[in-house]
Amino acid sequence: MAYFFPEPSRTFSEYLLVPGYSSSECIPANVSLKTPVVKYRRGEEPALSMNVPMVSAVMQAVSGERMGIALAKEGGIAFIYVSQPIAEQAEMVRRVKNYKAGFVTSDSNLRIGDTLADVLALKERTGHSTMAVTDDGTGTGKLLGLVTSRDYRVSRMDPATPVKDFMTPVEKVISAVEGTSLKTANDIIWDHKLNALPILTEDGRLVSFVFRKDYDSHKDNPLELLDGQKRYVVGAGINTRDYEERVPALVDAGVDVLVIDSSEGYSEWQARTLKWIRDRYGDSVKVGAGNVVDGEGFRFLADAGADFVKIGIGGGSICI
Repeated sequence: MAYFFPEPSRTFSEYLLVPGYSSSECIPANVSLKTPVVKYRRGEEPALSMNVPMVSAVMQAVSGERMGIALAKEGGIAFIYVSQPIAEQAEMVRRVKNYKAGFVTSDSNLRIGDTLADVLALKERTGHSTMAVTDDGTGTGKLLGLVTSRDYRVSRMDPATPVKDFMTPVEKVISAVEGTSLKTANDIIWDHKLNALPILTEDGRLVSFVFRKDYDSHKDNPLELLDGQKRYVVGAGINTRDYEERVPALVDAGVDVLVIDSSEGYSEWQARTLKWIRDRYGDSVKVGAGNVVDGEGFRFLADAGADFVKIGIGGGSICI
């Protein structure tokens, strides 16, 4: 049952932080905004922390893959919205994880019989200018050559020109063998002034790419939030209806943390969802719950197994 709180309401503008003494060590360069995301035992390192305390709302208008990449670059975490089919949400997570992976699986691939028109269409669709030409047109086929924006001029070439006429053939492509470390791959890129280095199996099949831009990106974004495989950290929302299918798909896609997306989290439904995740995955899957507005709701979700609890219910129509 709803009830009124008898005490007065307050706004942030009614409070003032009184500054204390500042030593010569109190300078911006010495400030750390690193913030734990999930619960942890005193004296232990949290399993997941952010470099800046910033997350995004689990909303379609806010948290897609672009927000996932943008926030991870700055040191925060985006939670990919749940109001979409499971496969599409999992693919968004997968694309964020692959965006900055050091070794990137190629998603821009051509066949030897494709044309300049196909190159331009693929670039429009993926936004990538480096494309692998493989025997089967996949990112794991036998590498036949590379196409980059330096290999063609749209204003001077017929769109029907075959790829084989302007690609860089594999014989002239500098590559590295599967198993090469990321450090060695970056050294090869710098030594040979490359933008991309294909990684191949011993029989010449494409495994992945290492890109110069990823190295530069890390230098430009020193607070970027990476997992143990140097991939961007990203979260995803789940609900209390299809979690038995959605959670495994997101875990398989590489998601780092989940959150139950609801305007009111103090419910049996969230407790059931948390129990199912704990029974199936133990503590290996990090999941938050919410939202709640009081200590009673917080304690309920904490006791149910939530790794963190979202606080606060807004004034929008669904929340009301």
